Amino acid sequence: MELDPAAVAAGVRLLAHDSVGSTNAEALARAREGERGPLWITAAQQTAGRGRRNRVFVSERGNLSASLLLTDPSPADRAAELSFVAALALGDAVSDVAAVVAPRLRFKWPNDLLCDGGKLAGILVEAESTAGRPLAAVVGIGVNCLHHPAGTAYPATDLAAAGAAVSPELLFRALSRAMLRRLAEWDRGQGFAATRAAWLARAAGLGDSVRVSLPERELEGRFESLDHAGRLLLRRPDGVLEAVTVGDIFPLRIERVAGPAPMFDASIARLRGGSEPGSSGPRRR
Repeated sequence: MELDPAAVAAGVRLLAHDSVGSTNAEALARAREGERGPLWITAAQQTAGRGRRNRVFVSERGNLSASLLLTDPSPADRAAELSFVAALALGDAVSDVAAVVAPRLRFKWPNDLLCDGGKLAGILVEAESTAGRPLAAVVGIGVNCLHHPAGTAYPATDLAAAGAAVSPELLFRALSRAMLRRLAEWDRGQGFAATRAAWLARAAGLGDSVRVSLPERELEGRFESLDHAGRLLLRRPDGVLEAVTVGDIFPLRIERVAGPAPMFDASIARLRGGSEPGSSGPRRR
């Protein structure tokens, strides 16, 4: 793996592993030891990858597994927005190295990248804040370059299957460059309005009727937009506009014909030390 020269010039560093348990876990461990970053940690293979809610994911060789450690990237209450920043950067990078799929990419609220409706990549944001130490945030990104899992609740795909033969090395170099630009645009949360607008321009399911499964209840309505904090805005049948922070979302059109089929598996990241962040990813982390 190599960083783009722009990332090197900006002081970003890289630690590349052949095999590691989890790039996110490795980044958090280094933060606890005093590492401040910005530091990318990559792995050709993960043996203990995890996703949101501690789900276990498999990371095969030929795919990209990478985590970016940032110290004090924003006030703690804005760090969840890094999921949207990373999604935009990843969309930029994939478009740069695989132009053939660029028009077919969409963002799935709030942490996945789709291609032709299949899950191509996922993002897991984790953060820790302890007394006397600045916030440490880790942005984990997994991309199905050569392989994708079968039999998953949400259909998956990979770049090769989509007609783009792209190596993890090439994609990572583009990603390290794109992340710089999107982080600068976000500007520690001050520029989230621009981030939000760019994300919505390629949002999957926007305007569609959905069912939202929450831990304590279920809602139905239309996915109207995102609010200023990145929460999904759901217009219920009674006309009330409700902001959804976490939930599993299903498309009603498909569900009523063929039974439940997940459209989104989503959560706004929550902070450890305050609340716990998390987002789902493609059989990784």
